[in-house]
Parts: sequence; C-alpha cells; structure tokens
Amino acid sequence: MNAPDNSLSPAPTPADLTIDDVRAAAQRIDGAVVKTPMMHSITLSEITGADIWLKFENLQFTAAYKERGALNALLQLTEEQRNRGVIAASAGNHSQGLSYHGTRLGVPVTIVMPKTTPTVKVMQTESVGGNVVLHGETFDDANAHARELEIERGLTFVHPFDDPQIAAGQGTVALEMLEVKPDLNCLVTPIGGGGLISGMATVARALNPDIEVVGVQAGLFPSMFAKIKGETRDCGGDTLAEGIAVKKPGEFTSQVIAERVDDILLVDEPSLEKAVSLLLQIEKTVVEGAGAAGLAAVLDNPERFKGKSVGLVLCGGNIDTRLLANVLLRDLARQGRLARLRVTLQDRPGALFKVMRLFDAHNVNIIEIYHQRIFTTLPAKGLITDIECEARDADQVERLVAALRDAKYSVQVVELN
Repeated sequence: MNAPDNSLSPAPTPADLTIDDVRAAAQRIDGAVVKTPMMHSITLSEITGADIWLKFENLQFTAAYKERGALNALLQLTEEQRNRGVIAASAGNHSQGLSYHGTRLGVPVTIVMPKTTPTVKVMQTESVGGNVVLHGETFDDANAHARELEIERGLTFVHPFDDPQIAAGQGTVALEMLEVKPDLNCLVTPIGGGGLISGMATVARALNPDIEVVGVQAGLFPSMFAKIKGETRDCGGDTLAEGIAVKKPGEFTSQVIAERVDDILLVDEPSLEKAVSLLLQIEKTVVEGAGAAGLAAVLDNPERFKGKSVGLVLCGGNIDTRLLANVLLRDLARQGRLARLRVTLQDRPGALFKVMRLFDAHNVNIIEIYHQRIFTTLPAKGLITDIECEARDADQVERLVAALRDAKYSVQVVELN
C-alpha cells in the first residue's frame, strides 16, 4: 500500500511477507470478517478421487475473501491517511471489500472503475459506501486515473493484490483452513494477481513445508503462469472467471509465487462452467467462475490429486444471476439432458405432428420449437425445424435421434461449443 506523498520506497520482496505477518493480520481482522466454514465434501470426494475440503469464502458479507486483505491494510493506516481517505482501481470484489470496511471504519473510499463496468457492480460498490468514479474503457485506463487522483487528492492507494499487507490478510484463509484440517496434503488456489496464493503459500510453507501448493488460472488469462514459466502467452477473452482475469500479474506476488508455490495449472471455460454447476448442484452454494477454478483443476487432473487431502478455496460468489442460469443450462446440455435437434421437414399439414409422436413415444419433453422457412438452402416446400428438448440423459436423446432417422428424417444434433 503506497503512502499518499507518493514517495519512493524500496520495492517489497518475499522477505516482507512472513507467517508472523499473517498471524498479525488475523488478530487485526478478528471479529470483523466471517470465519467461514471449512467443510468436507463427501460427494465431490467420490467424484474426484481426492479427499475434498471446501473453504466457503463466498459466505463473507461481500461474498469474497478480498475483505481480509482490504481490512488488514485499512487498519494499518495512519490517522492522517484515514482522514484523507483511500483509493483503488477495481471493478470487482476488492472494490466492495474496501468500500464496506472503509465505510465501517469511517475512512472515505474512492473506487475508479472503467466506464464499461456492468451497472450491477457499480451499484454493489456504492451500496456498501464506495464513491465510484467511472473513467476510461479498460482497467488500465481506470488504474492510471486512480494513480493521478492519488496524487491530486493526497489519497492512499490500496492495491488489490501486489502488496504485502494485502497478501498477509488473504493468507488468513490458509490459517483457518489448516486449523480445521492440519493434515491437508495440498492447497489448490485461484490466481489472478497473486495476492491470495502468496499469503496462503506463506502460511503453508511455515506450518508444513510438505504441503503442495498449486495455483490455478483461467486458460484465457495465463499471465502468472507465463511469467513464472518464462513463456509468452496471449491474455484476453470472455472468461467466466473474470475475478482472476488479470493481464499483468503483480511484481511482488510473482516473486513470492516463484519461491513458495509448486505449480500453476490452467483450466478452460467448459471446465469452469462444470465446476460452478457442480458446486451449486452438490454443495448448494453459489460461486463465481474464479471461485470454482480450484475444483475445475482437480476435475481436469484426477490422477495428480487422486488420494490426496485437498483444500479448495471458494474465493467468491459474485456472479450475475442471468449468467449463472446460462451456465447451468449449458451444463445440462453437455450432460445430454438438454438438446437441440435440427430436423428437415416438408412444409405440409401434419408434418410436425408426426415428429411429435416420436418425441412422445420416447418420453422426451419439448421445450421450444423454431421453424425456418426462408433462410435455408432447401426447396421452397421444405423447412428446417429446431426442437429444444429435455431428457433424462444423453442415451435417451440418442434413442430418439435413431428413431427419427429410422423414420427417414434428416436429423442433426446441434452441438454446444
């Protein structure tokens, strides 16, 4: 966290983040953040072949672990800094955690967000007391403007991840996990800028050097993965895990990760969607894409984690409800429980009725029917009918498709990308 006079100070190093710093942070924030549950998942353990323990950080007041680091930093401000206020650039969970605790402590909080930030995130930040300034089209634009306002207004800049005080606060997650389950073999933790895993790895190395610490990034944003492995990779795209969609990883956190983290894995979008869906279906808990990244990595690498006692951090639960609905429906489609069949028919009375009889015979429920007569390559008397349907499983759909083809219908199963 930088002082408002913007004076130059030595760049932090891994030596500036120790287990004592994390323990001190735990004492500072005790009673002001939720000591979230750490629970064993019997069903996910059976699915993955590992012994899965979940840390429900999505149950914090602002639905994310970011409160821990933000509060730890706020509590170490001088009286002058508290009076002047703090500033940050964020369009996510850091903005809400900083705004909530800043308001609670009487510290003015300014958050600079890109103009493209969804209205719901602006409203959520304002609802917990943050003063939102919209500037620029990208996060980099917003961040640059925040640094300008820091100097102009004499504010204290609170970085979302690249700061030892922030990382120490986030590391309290691991302290609580290992208090409940001291014999964990492995911690699997999402990585955006690296604050969470830096703090957690510091705790793990101090309490049990044999614990494997594995980071997880979205495949579309492999910034820390590339930095640690010395590779050049593109970062960008519409990822479900926008909470860890960081193009430029922290300088301080990357040093800590290089020293204290064993490996970093990448997960693709279908894996993230599956993990979000599983957590809702099995654990009845809502997580955002970033919060499901750890489970996605375990599901993608069963042999690596088989038989291990694995701690996963469900780091956040701030996901748009419409997006969550899409994720759940897409997962049903991948399971074969939802399907879209494209059937070529003759445009004449009774044609659709005959097809419906086959759906009825196979007990497949029809959800939607779409006719296309104009924009096709068929003759004028032909039409394409897309039928969205619901079945028990993929096998039931396959039997229906076979029956349609036996009846001489041209049928295409529309695949989900």
